[in-house]
Amino acid sequence: MAQSTKMEARNLNFYYGSFMALDDITLKFQDNNVTSLIGPSGCGKSTFIRCLNRMNDLIPGTRVEGSLTMDGVEVYDPKVDVVELRRRVGMVFQKPNPFPKSVFENVAYGLRVNGVKDKNFIVERVESSLRNAALWDEVKDRIHDSALGLSGGQQQRLCIARAMAVEPEILLMDEPCSALDPIATQKIEELIFELKKKYTIIIVTHSMQQAARVSDMTAFFYMGRLIETDKTETLFTRPKNKQTEDYITGRFG
Repeated sequence: MAQSTKMEARNLNFYYGSFMALDDITLKFQDNNVTSLIGPSGCGKSTFIRCLNRMNDLIPGTRVEGSLTMDGVEVYDPKVDVVELRRRVGMVFQKPNPFPKSVFENVAYGLRVNGVKDKNFIVERVESSLRNAALWDEVKDRIHDSALGLSGGQQQRLCIARAMAVEPEILLMDEPCSALDPIATQKIEELIFELKKKYTIIIVTHSMQQAARVSDMTAFFYMGRLIETDKTETLFTRPKNKQTEDYITGRFG
């Protein structure tokens, strides 16, 4: 069965003022796939994924050209409800950023913001989100304690649970393991593998080993351009482009 395209960028350009940060990016994301974006620092990976849920709208003086669609609908159409878009396209950041609230209230936050009042529903959704984030067994006895008391790896899984509570369709992860130790990183990677059964996942990572472990597709960015994209195994073993080969063999970057 052919996988359907969940999100697609076509000839996407992005500017910070007069600086062109992304140049003619065309890239498809399939349903229930993990796509890794790799490349040296400052090459446009984070800027690109922040285009996908319009986080860059929050920065003055930015503009987008080209097409970005989700389920065939233009994301940058003026009629698009940006709050609803960000519910459908959840995001997990590089550093865990739990709110200074209880574990429970961190996960319930998005539901409350979206106007959910049903207490039983909220309790059930908080538990199921924590279970899906492989965190429930570790926090069920501390559910009303401050989330700031959790370890870094637990905080990151809490942020994933928080993103999942509002039932997104796409999860964006911007270097979700860069602040974590190897054991916490392994837990997040195992979680990504489970989550792709339900979500389309797009992950920015500095670690080529991580990209090789978790992703179905890998896209190599350099200097604001998409150099090459392919199935992960193909890109790492038989890259078509010399720049890609130089990067993955450690000749530069």
